[in-house]
Amino acid sequence: MARPVWRGSIGFGLVNIPVNIYTATESHQPELHQYDAKTGKRVRYRRVIEGTNAEVPYQQIVDGYEVRKNKVVLLTDEELAAAHPRGGHTLELEEFVKIEAIDPIAWNHTYFVGPDQASGARKAYAVLREAMADLKRVGVGRIVMHAKQYLATLRPFKTGLALETMFFADEIRDIDEIVGGDAKASSSPRERGMAKSLIESMAGTWRHDRYEDSYRDNLLALVKRKAKGEVIETKAAPQAGRVIDLMEALKQSLGKSPAAAVDSARRTGGATRRPKPTMAATRSKGGPQSSPQSRTGTRTGTRSPSKKRAA
Repeated sequence: MARPVWRGSIGFGLVNIPVNIYTATESHQPELHQYDAKTGKRVRYRRVIEGTNAEVPYQQIVDGYEVRKNKVVLLTDEELAAAHPRGGHTLELEEFVKIEAIDPIAWNHTYFVGPDQASGARKAYAVLREAMADLKRVGVGRIVMHAKQYLATLRPFKTGLALETMFFADEIRDIDEIVGGDAKASSSPRERGMAKSLIESMAGTWRHDRYEDSYRDNLLALVKRKAKGEVIETKAAPQAGRVIDLMEALKQSLGKSPAAAVDSARRTGGATRRPKPTMAATRSKGGPQSSPQSRTGTRTGTRSPSKKRAA
């Protein structure tokens, strides 16, 4: 049985619904640690005072903020809690909005929200979920978790409720810093038409289970082979090609698209079975494109221990 990471209540108007919050996702990435290449022994990290070799007990560690060089203000858990404008055990919904109005870039981490069984909150929980589903609106409010305040979205999800912690607006960088706000690229109708044809030829229906973590599978297979004593031959990663002639790249991509293959088969009297969609061979000038399979990487080392607080 999953253990809640937060206990409290949902508040909106005069309504108060006791709930528990659980993590909604889990990583299946192989956990890699750091080892000494010569001895094969695990590399460990210690919490030591800067400039000394004295190790600090976990319970003695507090947070702090450097106001200027060599001047640090230390803060206790109680002082941090006092800085929050609302209580730490209520998700206070401030408004209900259309979910389409929220860009996914604002979402940070997903949790499941369940009714507190001991308090008999199931009825009120169901009413809130069904009312939001009927109106196609989601609740937006603030919640304090792990001594940090988050903006959060509460939405119907299947038979329950899901909560997404969100970034505040000033935490999202301006994309013009990346692409250049003044240097707008232009495209011709012909270029856009060919790009649209390529996109349409690769159109499909979203199925989450279609995308598997090929890196994880390959890594575990490699570890298994090496554990048996097999010598692993490594090859240099292929270099991504640069698009010099956009129109030529679009033509070549269309020639390799599923729709083009079907048309070719029909013209030659061959099979008309639609092949499995493949990613286009084009790459941007800045480097290789990312794919859904490569969204999550793996940690190549052991993170420095950090202090955890109970919600």
